[in-house]
This record gives sequence, structure tokens and C-alpha cells, in this order.
Amino acid sequence: MDLRLNGRVAVVTGGSKGIGLAVVRTLLEEGARVVAASRTRGPGLDALAGPGLVHVPVDLMDPGAPARVVERAVEEYGGLDVLVNNAGGPPPGVTLPRFGFLTPGDGDWREMFEFNLFSAVRAIRAALPHMIARGGGAIVNVSSGNARRPVPMNVDYSAAKAALNNLTKALSEEYGPQGIRVNCVSAGPTVTDWWTKEGGAADVIGAQAGAGRADVIEKIGPEMMQLTTGRLAEPQEIADAVALLVSPRSASTTGADFVVDSGFLKQF
Repeated sequence: MDLRLNGRVAVVTGGSKGIGLAVVRTLLEEGARVVAASRTRGPGLDALAGPGLVHVPVDLMDPGAPARVVERAVEEYGGLDVLVNNAGGPPPGVTLPRFGFLTPGDGDWREMFEFNLFSAVRAIRAALPHMIARGGGAIVNVSSGNARRPVPMNVDYSAAKAALNNLTKALSEEYGPQGIRVNCVSAGPTVTDWWTKEGGAADVIGAQAGAGRADVIEKIGPEMMQLTTGRLAEPQEIADAVALLVSPRSASTTGADFVVDSGFLKQF
């Protein structure tokens, strides 16, 4: 299927690995010109290097960073059509999961909202004038099933993603008449660095369960989270949903929460 993205200009935050890297790769394959934002470039982006890809090294915990990324896209390619707010998860230097409401303090809550909500708010604020000038655009916020299925673990993360979902709905109403579509993709547990890195979620859960990293990812994690498919999702599966939603093929889809979660959200 031709997604009609050839020549479109896209910004993808958190674009150097995991879901973000898969989104960057997919948009490039569809002919888009992509500006990827992340703290470091990494081998994944290096492998995609070409005239249609620009990397902007920024820390999205910096309030000024999202606007700098958007301005770079406009400088390089003359405008902006697509924004994918993918950056999220544990803030830099933080390991999740964290168990219990009393575990994170005020500073933890602030960092979590800075990374998972405010960075998206700032990117959208910077992007909207450029999209309006082009007669429209598409924004996708990468959220989480935990926004709708909170548990006594990572409560600050779940709350930040719930706020992101609410923001998505509000923006779709306000800017839909100006040709800007805003949607969410709510990812379930996905095979990313969050799970697989040394000291990551699989190691934290494995330490409690007396199991190795591979067993947690392949068996214990899917069973614990009651995933219908029996496995964590792959980043490409999330990226495919994002690419479809930013495409003109989804011209009548706005304010939606597109779930790609291996059957995690059974009751919603």
C-alpha cells in the first residue's frame, strides 16, 4: 500500500532506537524526509544515513529542545507535515519498574511528566504554526496501555500517559477544523531497550522471580501481564500503526487511540 508520504517532512522524537527507530525507518521507506531527535545518534540511525534523514542531538528534558528540533526540520526541508512524539518511558538515568505509590517522590514525578508529557506538549506547541501554514498535518503521540490499565507499579508513568491521551483528544477537537489530525498509539509491552538492556525491566523482574532476562521477556513477562498473543510486541508493529495514522490514507481518523498491545487491554 502506498501511504502517500513521499516528500512529507516528519519529526520523530526518541528516534535512535526501539519504536522510534522503527518509525524513522518506516517513514524513510515511504519516501518521507525525517528529522530524528535523541540524545545520541546510535548505530541504528547510522545505518539509515542519507539525504532524507537529519539527526538532532538533544535532551528532551531541556524545555527548549523540542522547539529546536522543529525549527531544524523547517530549516532543512522548508516546513513540517508530521510529528511523532515517541520519546517516553523511563527518564534518562531512571530504571523501571518501580513498585508502589510511595516509592517515587516529587522529583521522580516531575521528571516523569517532563519526559512523557511536557516534551510532547512543547513539540506540539512548536509544530502547530508550521502545520497550519501548510494547510494541515498529522500528529501521533505514542502512549501506553498503562494509561487505561493502571496498576500499583510505575504509577507516575501511567498518570503521565493518561494525561497524554487526554491531550490528544483535546487537540484533535481544537485543530481538526484546521486540517490537523491528532491520534495516539497505545503500545503494550514491547521488545525495546526498556526491557532488554542490562539492569532494565527484565532484570528487575527477573531478580524478584529468580529468572534470567530471556525467560522474563519470552515467558514470565507475557504470563504476568496476561498477553493474549503470548509475546511482547515488536517495535515494527508499533511503527506500522504510526505510519498508517500519519498517512493521508487515515484522513478521517482523528482523536483515536490505536491500541497495539498483544491483548494487554482486555477490559477496554
